[in-house]
Amino acid sequence: MTAVSRNTAQHITAPVVTDRLVLRLFTPADTEDRYAYQCLPEVARYLYRPPLTREGCAESIAARARGTDWRTDGDTLLLAVCRKEEPGVVGEVVLTLTSAHARQAEIGWVFNPRHAGRGYATEAAGALLSVAFGQLEAHRVFARLDALNTASVRVCERLGMRREAHLVENDLDGDRWGSEYVYALLAREWQD
Repeated sequence: MTAVSRNTAQHITAPVVTDRLVLRLFTPADTEDRYAYQCLPEVARYLYRPPLTREGCAESIAARARGTDWRTDGDTLLLAVCRKEEPGVVGEVVLTLTSAHARQAEIGWVFNPRHAGRGYATEAAGALLSVAFGQLEAHRVFARLDALNTASVRVCERLGMRREAHLVENDLDGDRWGSEYVYALLAREWQD
């Protein structure tokens, strides 16, 4: 039996360390770093929501600063992605428990465009997948992304995720109908 199916909490507080990165819980001191990319229209473009305000960033950080028990549908683990050698947050990864019963989780990532093209999203998302399948004993992890978000498509494919669905014009982003891809990976398919 898994931790989730036994109805016992699996409190997750991080940090997760990779070759170049540290994934850790956000602190209030990270608000400005997070706001620097979350306020950008080009970042929010694929998230089907407006850019976040400084207050929205601070509220979100405060709500998740203690980690998660990873027990109930909707429990969310939001981690700041930092470079080992340099101060500051370059992005974030998130894992949301969508079905405790079926051990399903949704993964996502958002990065400051200033740090694009360095493989940070793939490295951080891969580390979070290891947590999901190892520590949290997820059965299936999936990512939903705008079909135009080619950078995230490449991340999913580098991680070995398979495209399971192409939802055509399934969401309205202002005046634009957005289409969505769903990528997924099963625990038995994940290779650390």
